[in-house]
Amino acid sequence: MFTTVLFPLDGSRESREAADTVANIVRTYNSRLILLSVVDAQAENKMSSEPEVAKLLQGAKALFSEQGIDAETIEREGIPSFTICDVADEINADLIVMGSKGLGLSENAKESVSHRAIDLAPCPILIVP
Repeated sequence: MFTTVLFPLDGSRESREAADTVANIVRTYNSRLILLSVVDAQAENKMSSEPEVAKLLQGAKALFSEQGIDAETIEREGIPSFTICDVADEINADLIVMGSKGLGLSENAKESVSHRAIDLAPCPILIVP
């Protein structure tokens, strides 16, 4: 059912908490797991630098590896919501799993990356609170 799962990461608490759900889905469906992090040069947080993004992806890959799950990593630069959906389309993702809030959350919840991704996604999205 879920052959390819895309898990966008940003280092937020919600993103870390979604990792258990991702691991569960990947094990249940024997899915291919793609970890994605987006360098957002316009953001004023730690995800605006390539070294921080690379470190985050390697840490996440190691975390899943400890659980016996192979994960591929993709690092991109751009606007996170658009980039997540573009990558999902490129890899033919069957599911995107992401936290409900991230480091880029603005005052207006409609401006969150997860909310914008819901409108743009080429596949189902599971938002983990």
